[in-house]
Amino acid sequence: MGQATTGPLPREQRVAAIRAAIEAALGPVSLDVVDDSARHAGHAGARDGRGHFNVDVVSAAFDGLGPIARHRAVYAAVGGLMETDIHALAIRARTPAEASA
Repeated sequence: MGQATTGPLPREQRVAAIRAAIEAALGPVSLDVVDDSARHAGHAGARDGRGHFNVDVVSAAFDGLGPIARHRAVYAAVGGLMETDIHALAIRARTPAEASA
């Protein structure tokens, strides 16, 4: 995704880019990405134009991983978007078994 390293995407394309990156890396059975940036307008960290997002991802890729490793996997998936488009990322990462419990 070349755009992620050259500068921020248009705001309306960010959720789709985050979704595509996570789908490609983690093959989730369920994925919800919410742009929560409007709630943080004026926040010092968001002045550079990057946004706040909530991600709820259910993937078998998380089987056997602890919470920190799961978060690292999500951060690795979104990669360069953390530098250009994402200021804050709230993550809920579960296995399919945890999601159905």
